[in-house]
Amino acid sequence: MIHIIDYNCGNIASIVNMLKKAGADSTVVIDPKDLSGAKKIILPGVGAFDHGAKNLAMKGFDVAIRKKVLGENTPILGICLGMQLLTNGSEEGQLPGLGLIDATVNRFKFSDSSIKVPHMGWQKVTYRTNSKIADYCGELDRYYFVHSYYVECRFDKNIFIETNYETQRFVAGIFDNHIYGVQFHPEKSHRFGLALFKGFIEL
Repeated sequence: MIHIIDYNCGNIASIVNMLKKAGADSTVVIDPKDLSGAKKIILPGVGAFDHGAKNLAMKGFDVAIRKKVLGENTPILGICLGMQLLTNGSEEGQLPGLGLIDATVNRFKFSDSSIKVPHMGWQKVTYRTNSKIADYCGELDRYYFVHSYYVECRFDKNIFIETNYETQRFVAGIFDNHIYGVQFHPEKSHRFGLALFKGFIEL
């Protein structure tokens, strides 16, 4: 059973539907106590960093997530803002992230004013490391992105996926053992996202 955290920061229905297509049972949780029996966790999210961090803390999910992920080695997958919240913090706001990955979140800055931010659309990616998730994916995979901020890892070992937006190479996926995050939306990425979810299911 995969537990999807609902902290009022995004549409969850499409994730539930994609997991069902991938052959997994899932449940949406609004109370941290309901994470106690979780075998895997998905932290979705859209919107501003501080809003997401504040909602997690107000509901007590920040403590519950750290207990499950760090104390019990429960696999977690952060999606979009959910990935950013796995880091130490963001220049978008002032609140701390969950600190599960040693990384920070920065805004895209281009000297060419014709380059639009946010970055929106389909982008081909490159996998930097082997994992059970990557085993389900392929060299021609592409995913749907909508974001103005990107993650910068302190250590290269935490870079899972990379891609380009115009002139900038950036991290599109992070990991540390059982902790994963992706900047794109696999639930909106058709067969490519379905394959990635299948890989997470098999962790």
